[in-house]
Amino acid sequence: MINASQIKEHMEIKGSDGSHVGTVDRVEGNRIKLTKSDSAAGGQHHYLDLGMVDEVKDDEVCLSKTAAEAKQMLQ
Repeated sequence: MINASQIKEHMEIKGSDGSHVGTVDRVEGNRIKLTKSDSAAGGQHHYLDLGMVDEVKDDEVCLSKTAAEAKQMLQ
């Protein structure tokens, strides 16, 4: 599992296909809270499970799921 302290505010979240999923607001427990101001958020906060994070690199959170799969799993 990824070290949650590597995930910082305003990092872009991308699916395994390189497509945009959202932007990090903050980490809350074992979930990433996405900003509601991101164009992909529809004006609402959403959450992703930290277990979906494959790696953190170059100021991006890279998921093990495609963007479409991740968006279906938003909480």
